[in-house]
Amino acid sequence: MNRKRLREGFDDTGTPDMKYYAFDWDDNILEMPTKIILKDENGNEVPMSTEDFAHYRGNLDSKEPFEYDGHTIVGFASNPFRYFTTEGDKNFVVDAMLAKLGPAWPDFVEAINNGSIFSIVTARGHTPSVIKDSVYNFIASNHKGINSNELVKNLEKYRDLAGYGDMSKKEMIEEYLDLCKFYPVTYGSGSATNPEQGKIDALTEFVNYIKEMSKFLKKKAYLKNEISNNFVPQIGFSDDDLRNLDKVKSHFGDDPENIIKTISTHGGTKKPY
Repeated sequence: MNRKRLREGFDDTGTPDMKYYAFDWDDNILEMPTKIILKDENGNEVPMSTEDFAHYRGNLDSKEPFEYDGHTIVGFASNPFRYFTTEGDKNFVVDAMLAKLGPAWPDFVEAINNGSIFSIVTARGHTPSVIKDSVYNFIASNHKGINSNELVKNLEKYRDLAGYGDMSKKEMIEEYLDLCKFYPVTYGSGSATNPEQGKIDALTEFVNYIKEMSKFLKKKAYLKNEISNNFVPQIGFSDDDLRNLDKVKSHFGDDPENIIKTISTHGGTKKPY
């Protein structure tokens, strides 16, 4: 295990609490202005928000025409997710800074400020490094409650716990984000209209990664007795799309060693699911 992997969230007493996070991006962390492009009965392109898309996915799957924004929608336009792929990488960075905050934003801020490991599990298909760069911009600019000094203070606690040497603020933040995971599940392949399996695959990988990290931390901190939760990691996964949550809960829920807790932000309200 690489020594750089020692990262956990800290509880109120200043000790690691084995808490991790997995976030959907759109309408969960942020309400992005990026549009999906549909087609009406006259062949016109009609933009649709991601929030509305989550609501109308069933209509599009059934291929039955429906009314939307004064148009009769008959299906997808050509390349309908063009702004959600690598073609939209440049716009993504700008859109992220301008986006409205979603219902999971406070948890996202908490994760970053505590120096907790998190993953982004999104149906988007951007280059993973672009999403990471956007998060770095949030931290560097102390965006909407994110506090880079608080993050570094907690990262220094980890380094002290593990006996690591000094590192600059910028280096610590970059190393921290290298330890977090960014899963745009339609990057390279995968279906943007049905991203559920991609999210399950990403979460499976993230769970294995977290369990491995937690075992390493247990060995490091055992003699110091500085870990709460008895070394049992927990991952909170939030998503606004109920279909994604149903699939994730169904897939992981029967596993007695499941460490994922699903959280719905559907309709802009956060609640256990």
